[in-house]
Amino acid sequence: MKTIKTLLVLAVFAVATAFTIGPDKEGYKVGDVATDFKLENVDGKMISLADYKKAKGFIVVFTCNTCPYSVANEDRIIALDKKYKKKGYPVIAINPNDPAAKSGDDMASMKVRAKEKGFTFPYLFDKGQKVYPKYGATKTPHVYILSKKGKKNIVEYIGAIDDSSRNPNAVKEKFVEDAVDALLAGKKPEKTYTRAIGCSIKTLGKKSARY
Repeated sequence: MKTIKTLLVLAVFAVATAFTIGPDKEGYKVGDVATDFKLENVDGKMISLADYKKAKGFIVVFTCNTCPYSVANEDRIIALDKKYKKKGYPVIAINPNDPAAKSGDDMASMKVRAKEKGFTFPYLFDKGQKVYPKYGATKTPHVYILSKKGKKNIVEYIGAIDDSSRNPNAVKEKFVEDAVDALLAGKKPEKTYTRAIGCSIKTLGKKSARY
């Protein structure tokens, strides 16, 4: 009987998780080479890291329209792009949410949001949720700083933008800025990992209107 009950529990679990696309438990670690991608931007163009021939690296931000943490960080993401794009580290924003699991995160809504906020960076849609699991992203926002070494993109930092997830006026430590400044100076960031605070990435297996 115990064996039958165990099999039934496993069967229910398998059905419940069959359509869940979860992040790779490992994901990228600092020092790993990040694989390039090709995703659709809000302007309809397909964008990849290889398109940026003169870039020294990238500030890759997994974010979305609907998460209050992402919304609270939008101005900071815009400021990062304006400050560092001209120095060789442009922002590449990626929406990892499945719009079937979270309304308001479809491409049409992304286009509206990008126009309303005046995004100065690409805002890409992770169709099929194929990119974020490779990175190991679990939150929106979740930042990955990459540096270019020849044709390779090396992960240099993973985590939060700064130490105040909701209130920009309470920021005391700017993790991303500190990391990029170090890289531009030819040094390694002092902090390479911080805790990403935000909303869970939405998949069909985790459909919820709550965060």
